[in-house]
Parts: sequence; C-alpha cells; structure tokens
Amino acid sequence: MFELVADVERYPEFVPLCESLHIRRRVASGEGIDILVADMTVAYKVFRESFTSRVTLDRPRLTIVVEYLDGPFSRLENRWTFKATGERTSEVEFFIDYEFRSRTLGLLMGAMFDAAFRRFADAFEKRADEVYGTLA
Repeated sequence: MFELVADVERYPEFVPLCESLHIRRRVASGEGIDILVADMTVAYKVFRESFTSRVTLDRPRLTIVVEYLDGPFSRLENRWTFKATGERTSEVEFFIDYEFRSRTLGLLMGAMFDAAFRRFADAFEKRADEVYGTLA
C-alpha cells in the first residue's frame, strides 16, 4: 500500500478532484527516503485550484508526509502511516487538516473538499483492488 500511495504521478487516474499532478523535483537519499516537490491541480465544475507541496516518502518508517508550500490554503497538512497486518494486508492511517486562505473560497469549496476527502480512502482501496487484486 505504501508504494500505491507513493505513486503520486498516477493520482489523476483515480483520486477524486485531482485533475493533474506534476513533479517539479525529486531527490532520493541513499536511506530509502525520497523528497518530492509537486504541483497538484484540483478541479470541480467551474472551480480549479493548484497548490504546491513537499512530499516525503519515508520507506524505512512506512510514512508519507505532505507539507504545504504554496497555493490557496493558509495551511494544509497530511500524513499517511502504514503497518503490515498480514502477508497481503495492512492498516493504513490517513490524516488531513486544511484551511483555505480566503474565507470566500473556503465557503465555496470547503464542503466539496470535505466530501472528496471522505471518498479519498475509498478511492485508494479501489485502486489497491485493481492493482493487487481483492482478498478472497
């Protein structure tokens, strides 16, 4: 599951509202840690916003941390933690906290973002089933 979530370039294929994702920079350490700077564009009907984040993929600790750099938010924090629970199963924790910089934008897009993030976990579960197959 870590690798599925770490494959950020594929998000436009299955993540709700993700219209595009472009990696500006990728730096790999020799210790299993990659740091990406990525631009993501989210869109819904007439609304379209882009933001830039630093994504730390920490394979040894099985964590992914996203730090907001620029865009329409005053803050955006999200992190993933993965724990193997069996040979083909894992427990995934996902946390996200955000606030739009503009109160008006928050009122216009906030409810839509909340609904999309509720579907977020479902999108990754469905993607895992497509990539790895379902458990019988």
